[in-house]
Amino acid sequence: MAGSSTGNGPLQLHVPEPSVRPGDQPDFSSVKIPQAGTVERPPVDVDPRDIRDLAFSIIRVLNRKGEAVGPWAGSLTDEELRDGLRDMMTLRAFDARMQTAQRQGKTSFYMQHMGEEAVSCAFRKAMEPGDMNFPTYRQAGLLIAGGYPMVDMMNQIYSNEADPLKGRQLPIMYSSKEHGFFSISGNLGTQFIQAVGWAMASAIKRDTRIAAGWIGDGSTAESDFHAALVFASTYQAPVVLNIVNNQWAISTFQGIARGGSGTFAARGLGFGLPSLRVDGNDYLAVHAVAKWAVERARRNLGPTLVEYVTYRVGAHSTSDDPSAYRAKTESDAWPLGDPVIRLKNHLIVKGLWSDERHKQAEAEVMDSVIAAQKEAESHGTLHSGGKPSTRDMFEGVYETMPPHLRRQRQEAGV
Repeated sequence: MAGSSTGNGPLQLHVPEPSVRPGDQPDFSSVKIPQAGTVERPPVDVDPRDIRDLAFSIIRVLNRKGEAVGPWAGSLTDEELRDGLRDMMTLRAFDARMQTAQRQGKTSFYMQHMGEEAVSCAFRKAMEPGDMNFPTYRQAGLLIAGGYPMVDMMNQIYSNEADPLKGRQLPIMYSSKEHGFFSISGNLGTQFIQAVGWAMASAIKRDTRIAAGWIGDGSTAESDFHAALVFASTYQAPVVLNIVNNQWAISTFQGIARGGSGTFAARGLGFGLPSLRVDGNDYLAVHAVAKWAVERARRNLGPTLVEYVTYRVGAHSTSDDPSAYRAKTESDAWPLGDPVIRLKNHLIVKGLWSDERHKQAEAEVMDSVIAAQKEAESHGTLHSGGKPSTRDMFEGVYETMPPHLRRQRQEAGV
């Protein structure tokens, strides 16, 4: 029999399993969290070989007392901190209203950002006009923090007559060239290599604009992720490559896609990329790391890979029930806390905020979101009101419409 001559038993396939199942006690002891302010901040032009350890640590600025400490602190003014809190509060209120709208049948689909607001909201503040983000479906904070109108976002979600994308995209798959937000693709991972290509084109044209690619932990198992690292490292593209590790790829825990590398950031080491991990629930840390990576790209020093360690509090989407695959109390046990509460507490410590002011701001934000929703719904929702014109199907595709499409349009009477 095979193997009998050596004494080896039959081969066994290793399938990683989460340490906790529904009904179990949540356990995040495997997430090693250094004290805030203890991770070094290297010079922007550092040799990637000298900072390999940053791929295995977590850069943090806010400590348990709400104080900003360490070498990564100080990248934001008081006014910018207040704006950041308001951006995250706005995204959270926007999520709440749109989640309810989906349950009411006003849209077919929605995806929340609960717990991940700091990642996209803080990163956006490090970018400049003309730069381009290639996002996934959970980076709407790039638009909120960039001043994109909430009404336009809601019109897209409702696929109504004022939908800027004319009903051509799944709800929440926004697109805005003017706001540096590349069209979201439902095919996972495609945007990562596209970001590198866009950045290479910018360098070829001798431009000054940079790109940022976004991907979730689960999608790093896609081949496009690895292709992006090959091209970015080979051609030293001016791009920031962001991995949002929110612990879950729909119902699959992060250990499946991560493999044996230890961290997602560590995957960049084999490509010679500077690779950092950051506390994704720390607005100040996210901004500081984003600013560092963006400056590196802008100074023609090449790409940077960043892993944001965060947690997806809500369901993957309105089509998902997380209670089927993870403990119901898991989000409460997440050791890095709530990004909104952490920034709020920091502002209070600095004497810039209070619990009373926060309640007032929550009401102000919700009023602005409700006003935007009422305006959007005046243009229609999924099952009522105005819809995009049938004519829109034929336009915006070809510079010169082919004869067969002209005939079809005539037959449709539009």
